[in-house]
Amino acid sequence: MRLNGTQEAIDAAEYPLSSEEFITQHGDHTIELANGTETVADVLGRLGPETFASAEDVTTSLYSAVSHKGIGRRFYSDRDVYTIGEDGPTPESF
Repeated sequence: MRLNGTQEAIDAAEYPLSSEEFITQHGDHTIELANGTETVADVLGRLGPETFASAEDVTTSLYSAVSHKGIGRRFYSDRDVYTIGEDGPTPESF
């Protein structure tokens, strides 16, 4: 995920700041994701109204609210249980 200048805007903002205010000021910034792009308005709009107390709050919210475009291979997990009749690797103790 690349914030493309958005982090500088986040760091320069004065807090506390509502999500609506941040979206009004910086909602058109584009964030690059693994499989596409989204705007700050798209990402923060998923969270509903919030008040950010610090730059860290905004950054955490952006990272946690990106769509499936930000996760790489969808529905993939190397932690899924094995199906009936399958055996996984033999566990090793260190």
